[in-house]
Amino acid sequence: MCKGLAGLPASCLRSAKDVKHRLGALLQKSGSCDHGASRGRRDKLVVCQRVSQEEVKKWAESLENLINHECGLAAFRAFLRSEYSEENIDFWVSCEEYKRITSPSQLSPKAKEIYEEFISVQASKEVNLDAGTREETSRNVQAPTAACFDEAQRRIFHLMEKDSYRRFLKSRFYLELARPSACGSGKPKGAKRAADCPSLVPQCA
Repeated sequence: MCKGLAGLPASCLRSAKDVKHRLGALLQKSGSCDHGASRGRRDKLVVCQRVSQEEVKKWAESLENLINHECGLAAFRAFLRSEYSEENIDFWVSCEEYKRITSPSQLSPKAKEIYEEFISVQASKEVNLDAGTREETSRNVQAPTAACFDEAQRRIFHLMEKDSYRRFLKSRFYLELARPSACGSGKPKGAKRAADCPSLVPQCA
């Protein structure tokens, strides 16, 4: 827990524990820890010391806000796993990691790995791409650059934005977190608000 936690009001501590319990329970219900160790560091323990109500509300403003926040990404991935459709977010994350590669010698093996896992006709986690984008990406992988998956990633982002993201905002995975907390309600001016309460957002290790 963060420093100074003992100094928070008892009601705030209860609220923080409640938020922690809510997301922890939701992640467990999603079956997010039943996928084995093959997911590697994507499934390492993610600990968010401060997740405010303001931040959670921003997740409803755009998919970009949601998945660029580590705790939002964890909640969205858990939701997708509950629907057995996490391949889209896994592909998007893999593309983000790919674009951060700085060594040219690493581009080709990583590009082929992503292609075989998500795009080829025998892909174990095939994403839904139109034939034109699939063919274009296949050509790009033959001489990979940092941008070779950009169009495919863009299309998958828009697919999630129009479909699964909207369902996520109506699901228990989001609504439980967005639910107003008792922490800070009815408190005098200057008291701790729910937004100031720390919470932990775990993923399975």
